[in-house]
Amino acid sequence: MTQPRDSRDAIMRGLANRCPACGEGQLMQGYLTLNPVCAHCDVPLGRYPAADGPAFFTMTIMLLVLIPLLGLVWGIWRPEPLMLLAITGFVMTALTLILLRLIKGAFIGYLWAKDEQDRGA
Repeated sequence: MTQPRDSRDAIMRGLANRCPACGEGQLMQGYLTLNPVCAHCDVPLGRYPAADGPAFFTMTIMLLVLIPLLGLVWGIWRPEPLMLLAITGFVMTALTLILLRLIKGAFIGYLWAKDEQDRGA
């Protein structure tokens, strides 16, 4: 039996793009590509599949942000509908791209802490 892993530390390390096990190695290379193995401690990071989880949580959070953002922009500036679409579209796209990487790192950290790895078919 393995020793229990601290979920909070693993999630925080994942948010910082660090290996959830050691906190030293890089979790992702590029934008969303997961490193197969930690360069520092040799933990097989590729065995923790995030699949659609990070995208689901990102979409949920961003849809909850959309309504107040529309109301805020409309209430302050009263732009034309196309300008409102352009402003909110730009802000939502930027926030989604930033948030997706953070959520994927936290999600991989959580999967590592709970040892939910792909065991193969």
